[in-house]
Amino acid sequence: MAIKKPEILAPAGDFEKLQFAVAYGADAVYIGGKQFSLRANTKNFDDAELRQAIEYAHSHGVRVYVAANIFAHNSDLTGLTAYFQGLKDVGADAVIVADFGVFDIARQVKGLEIHISTQANITNYRSAALYKSLGASRVILARELTFDEIREISHRVACDTFQTEAFAHGAMCVSYSGRCLLSSYMTGRDSNKGDCAQPCRWNYHLMEEQRPGEYLPVYETERGTYIMNSKDLCLVEYIPQLVDSGISSLKIEGRMKSAYYVAVATSIYREALDDYFADPTLYESKKGYYLDELKKTSHRDYFTGFFTGAAAADGQTYDNNSYTSTHDFLGVVLDYDAESQCAIVEQRNKFSVGDHVEFMKAKFSQRIENMYDAKANVINAAPHAQEQIRVGVAQPVARFDIMRMGKG
Repeated sequence: MAIKKPEILAPAGDFEKLQFAVAYGADAVYIGGKQFSLRANTKNFDDAELRQAIEYAHSHGVRVYVAANIFAHNSDLTGLTAYFQGLKDVGADAVIVADFGVFDIARQVKGLEIHISTQANITNYRSAALYKSLGASRVILARELTFDEIREISHRVACDTFQTEAFAHGAMCVSYSGRCLLSSYMTGRDSNKGDCAQPCRWNYHLMEEQRPGEYLPVYETERGTYIMNSKDLCLVEYIPQLVDSGISSLKIEGRMKSAYYVAVATSIYREALDDYFADPTLYESKKGYYLDELKKTSHRDYFTGFFTGAAAADGQTYDNNSYTSTHDFLGVVLDYDAESQCAIVEQRNKFSVGDHVEFMKAKFSQRIENMYDAKANVINAAPHAQEQIRVGVAQPVARFDIMRMGKG
């Protein structure tokens, strides 16, 4: 099978995140509607917003896949046919499903491409081939697979009309392909309908049945143990292997993550993939840079998941459930005024004259020397959320450039 360049598939939990994904190099985005999607706590898109999102993405040459990947009960099937027909009518490039009943309904809508979700637990080529024979156009492989397993599945079943997709970056789930009952059992929030409370990230002690209220020690730390708290997946150092595996899509997790996260993760995987295809030695020389940039987002410690073999004990974080965050997202560029050499910035976190800031897309750093409010008054600080500020810049910047600053 000929080596091909996989798409960069970015998450978009709302329209702003979709705009950032497009601006920072995504070939495709995956989004969810207000119904049938496994991310109930993100904003998602109503019918009008879906149309707007698809029109915007398509105007920039970016594909849109819409998740409808709940595990459906009888009542959930009502309205699905009309919903899928509506997605087809507004130009969705594919729908992502996990449930066989939902899949069967989606198949009735002629011309609607169907991607099979990672929730379907596809771990072997026979399962992938069965979905292929039933009319799916892509399978999103389980995150529990090694490179060799991904490669064998792709090389056995992938063709011009059937593709494989794999996750390369983002949060991992303690349960097999995310099929978890912990949240529903402990909080009443069903993770298989998009409302996971993430109990795998909680702090746990042991308690024996006959000794209620007496907590038995677990010795990872004196504060308890986070026995199910997985590190985050990061495969930016394995671009050659991902390409060689035959996947058509390199997927970034994170529909509930921030717009800043979407921008950074999308831009770095875009850059790494492009560098590798342009010059593999250039890619190798920049591995440290890619990883350093990804660490500037809010993240847990990174590891390689199952990609290089069975996940080892060091794939869990036992002493805390917190994120690491080294940089603040200060604002997003809305426009640039060449005459005054000022960027018009929408503020996201406080910044002041004298701060040393970085413009991420233009790739330069500077000290803020002058700032003005919307009425052209000189100001020394920008403390008000989403206030529009004019900031003197050392060189031109473009819309959606991110202004950020290291902490400490």
